[in-house]
Amino acid sequence: MTEKILPRAYVNRRFHSLAGIWLVIFLLEHLITNSQAALYIGDWGQGFVKMVNDIHDMPYLQAIEILFLGFPIVFHAALGIKYIFTSKSNAFEKSKHKPKLSKYSRNHAFSWQRLTSWVLLLGIVLHVIQMRFMEYPISVKGGIGHQYYMVRVNMDPGLYKVAARLQAHLYNEQQVQKEKENLLTYGQKADAGDTYEPQMAKQAQDQMLGELLSEYVEKLSKKELGPHQVIAVSQSFGVATLLSVRQTFKSPLMITLYTIFVIAACYHAFNGLWSAMIAWGVTLSARSQQVMRWIAIGSTIGLTLLGLAAIWLTYLVNLR
Repeated sequence: MTEKILPRAYVNRRFHSLAGIWLVIFLLEHLITNSQAALYIGDWGQGFVKMVNDIHDMPYLQAIEILFLGFPIVFHAALGIKYIFTSKSNAFEKSKHKPKLSKYSRNHAFSWQRLTSWVLLLGIVLHVIQMRFMEYPISVKGGIGHQYYMVRVNMDPGLYKVAARLQAHLYNEQQVQKEKENLLTYGQKADAGDTYEPQMAKQAQDQMLGELLSEYVEKLSKKELGPHQVIAVSQSFGVATLLSVRQTFKSPLMITLYTIFVIAACYHAFNGLWSAMIAWGVTLSARSQQVMRWIAIGSTIGLTLLGLAAIWLTYLVNLR
């Protein structure tokens, strides 16, 4: 009896498709979360803050991000790059010796799927570098039982009003120096108290508090401030992240780049989902494929609008 073995190319395409479906689900969650920073006018992004805090408080978050987000993205991208170089587009005329079938919409969809792949490949790398490393809130203990998160933001006319609404504190260069002086004064008082032989518990508590305050001021000082910059400090990771997002969408350049990024991501996601439904045998008839096509188009438009709302309305409308 001959054993049947599935071709590797077939298996790779199925896993590539599964990873893509999983990333569509993540994109839905990500853009719905981001949209809450903009669409609940007057809510000051509290929905965004809550959802971000809920995710941040998940146990084993880093392991979850690597296994269920990082690995699928890398796997899908690696195979995607291979398919880009091995596939041939015939939606546009490249040579008189090669056929051009521009009248068929699926040929154009096939070509745009590959073009958006390059946009996403570059965009995801830059997005992760910016939001996960460059602008990621610094975490530090600022007192017994207290966790603080810090981000560096540029001053603007509405920043102090927004910070007050979100219960965040802003520190300019002079205020950072004042915190250092306060810490020095605290240390001198604690040393002076030793001569009066206070209780051992009080000494231990003062020493612990002094160490925590020292770490707080040290981290505060490491965020080098440029002209017209301040450090925003909050006990909520979600608030610090929201202020970082607000800072990003103050820039016309970043608004433009993220607009291209979101449109490419939404198109790529749902056009890929349409193809995946065929690959997995869910939509085999012409009728079911047409219905899925309209679902994909509607989902692309709807999710794109949510993403663009987060980009264009977070700073310009809701958190101005």
